[in-house]
This record gives sequence, structure tokens and C-alpha cells, in this order.
Amino acid sequence: MASLDISQLRNVSSDVIRHAEKTNSKVYNVLGDSGDGNDESFKNIFQAVVDNISTTNAYLSDAENEEIKWALGQTDNTHDLSIALQKASTTLQYTVAIRDRALSAYRELTQMQI
Repeated sequence: MASLDISQLRNVSSDVIRHAEKTNSKVYNVLGDSGDGNDESFKNIFQAVVDNISTTNAYLSDAENEEIKWALGQTDNTHDLSIALQKASTTLQYTVAIRDRALSAYRELTQMQI
């Protein structure tokens, strides 16, 4: 069978492909295909935010535990300490960025005139 270089395909206009993209794409289908309405959508988004905060807290706790172990001399492995600190820093920056974007969106919504 001859190989086909799919990178050369342009402007595919098949309805089947468009439907598959809308069904499976995370861009078009951010909240999933549940179709449960706005209450379930908000519930899904809120649960994702809570999970994100829980993960951030876990990474911060792990970093603090590694710092304590290193300070007490229970470990000489600075590699684990630096990894834990970097994970905690990265997740905290990500969480703060999400919070800032949410507050910005809220401010924009409250300033809209009806």
C-alpha cells in the first residue's frame, strides 16, 4: 500500500471530517459531550478549579517536606529538593495566572452595559 503524506492535505471539506473534529476536538468541545446544560457545565469547571488548587497545595506541601528533610539532614539529595521546589513554583504560577484571568473576565462582565 502506498504511503500518503497527510501534511500535504489542504482544505478538506468533508462533512464527516468536520463533524469528527467538532465532536473530538478540545477546542470546540471544551466541556465534553454531556449536554447537561449550564448547571453541569459550571459544576465541571468548578470541579476542575478545585482539583487544580488541590494539586497546587499538594506540590507546595511536598516542597516544604523536602526542605524540612534537607534542613534536618535526613537527606543529602538536593536533586529531589530542587525538583519539588520547581514543581511547586510552576503550579503556583499556573494557578495564579488562572485566577488573574478569571478575575479579569469577571471585571469585564461586570462592566458590560445591558
